[in-house]
Amino acid sequence: MNRLSGPLLGGLVAWHAGACTTNEPSNSQATNGTGLEGSGTPVLTAVDNHTAMPSGVTTSNSTATPSSPTPVSPESSVTATTTPFPPGTGKDNSSAGGTAGTQAEQPPAASDMGGAGGANAAAGGNQGGAGANGAAGSSSPTPIVHTPPLFVTSGPDDYWNTSMQTSELDGATAELTVDSNTKYQRWDGFGGTFNEMGWDALSVISTEIPRALKLLFDGQDGAGFVYGRIPIGASDYSMSWYTLAETPNDYAMDDFSIARDQEMLIPYIRAALEVNPELRLWGSPWVVPNWMMDGRSMRNDAQTLEAHALYFAKFVEEYGKVGLTIEAVHPQNEPGYARVSWSHAQFIDFIKTYLGPKFSELGLSAEIWCGTMSHPDDADIATTLTDDPDAMSFTTGFGLQWNLQDTVAELAPFGPVMQTEHKCGNYNFSTPYWDQSRYDPNEPQNDHLYGEESWQLIRDWVVAGVNSYSAWNMVLDTKGRSLDGWPQNALLVVDRESRQLITTPAYYVFRHYSQYIAPGATRIDVQGSNDAVAFENPDGSIVLELYNSDDAAWQTTASVGGRVHQFDVPAHGWATLRVTP
Repeated sequence: MNRLSGPLLGGLVAWHAGACTTNEPSNSQATNGTGLEGSGTPVLTAVDNHTAMPSGVTTSNSTATPSSPTPVSPESSVTATTTPFPPGTGKDNSSAGGTAGTQAEQPPAASDMGGAGGANAAAGGNQGGAGANGAAGSSSPTPIVHTPPLFVTSGPDDYWNTSMQTSELDGATAELTVDSNTKYQRWDGFGGTFNEMGWDALSVISTEIPRALKLLFDGQDGAGFVYGRIPIGASDYSMSWYTLAETPNDYAMDDFSIARDQEMLIPYIRAALEVNPELRLWGSPWVVPNWMMDGRSMRNDAQTLEAHALYFAKFVEEYGKVGLTIEAVHPQNEPGYARVSWSHAQFIDFIKTYLGPKFSELGLSAEIWCGTMSHPDDADIATTLTDDPDAMSFTTGFGLQWNLQDTVAELAPFGPVMQTEHKCGNYNFSTPYWDQSRYDPNEPQNDHLYGEESWQLIRDWVVAGVNSYSAWNMVLDTKGRSLDGWPQNALLVVDRESRQLITTPAYYVFRHYSQYIAPGATRIDVQGSNDAVAFENPDGSIVLELYNSDDAAWQTTASVGGRVHQFDVPAHGWATLRVTP
């Protein structure tokens, strides 16, 4: 994140975008991870009380108030199939397609994308599978099969509870109605960001590393993340600031090196790939070599921009040499808040004149996305780029984060949209779902309230029409302090003093969504609550996600596929219901 907009920690606030930043040190400043070794008690979190994932599923609830509830039988044989590389994510007119579909009925702010085909695409295309006018395509990867429970709930101090039961009711009127005939966007998956500080924290509890990575990347017993974001050079959660081409005026990139990445970042990525070999990797820079900059701005001469395009190409090539495939690059993390500021025209020209042609010249298959955008001015870069056919010819999709969910619907007709960075928590400024008085300059609040905030943020972006969603830091220590001194939250937290791995409420929020919603799924309509979203998976199963913001638990009923299900949702908690065909 990197944003500047108001006072934070006595300096400049980073409105955020990829690595919340405050006072902006020079790119060569090395701070060695301020605050990482601090002691302290772990923040309020939950340890798994219900981590056992039975091969079968929960039985039905007997607390139904309508007459004659019919219990739901366990379905141990039901599986959910996920496709790690969903079809239909190419540019318009590409040959990669998905399932043919019809034009989705659109409510306000919904995207006109369908499931896996593409508007105007001859055989699928950038809109995905069940999109308007998208012809049928095929997918070749071997499916990953996993069996999540049919029902799971999470609430304060009781996370991932698979013992709660549901009932199926005959002839009842439902409060919620899921309509699988009304379809919205294709879903490509969830992911998170690799950072040095995360691996450094995990190194303190090395025996827990396999469990931590299983919690994040395993589809059966974990969150099943399918995307991994990699900083190109340092982010504000590296151990110090660095780039991959430190030699001044090295326009030919003769001294380009990923040696620093091989110390911590690449081992972290490799460990994740051991759990999910189909993990999709993409990169974006927070900083660039100082010699490419004029003050805080990217230099605009042709020689520098040509070198910078080669910098990206070398990143893709050198990672490829060590067996890591980079699927996509985004030219700059938050160019509007930025450690590296770009003008609108310069950003677009860089893609169409330098970066795109360089990748073509070198035969690189890595995609180029317009990202990662966060500042309101960044939205103008993305929307202006859609009017430039030359730039669009090299642009696969769009990466948005933090403040730009209202821009999703405008960009969705032109390509897939990824939410590239979940808000980091602990803000000294006003933002939705947050009480500003909770800000703590010493440590983040990895507590249940941040879990509730996280659920609502994911819901908002999903309803806005994004195709994928990325967490920020997957792992930090309890202090969570960036190089700029901002303590931020994480999904998993390491208490260095007690040598304990803690699963935070926000982790369970992501898992409720990501373990159940398979890549290639389609968002479908649900009526009756603004705190509910629903998806239809490729195997035909329907997933309903529901949040209860009330101070008391409540019982609700949901009509899914013509069957009415009754279940309880804990106070200030969330529930996931999976209904099989």
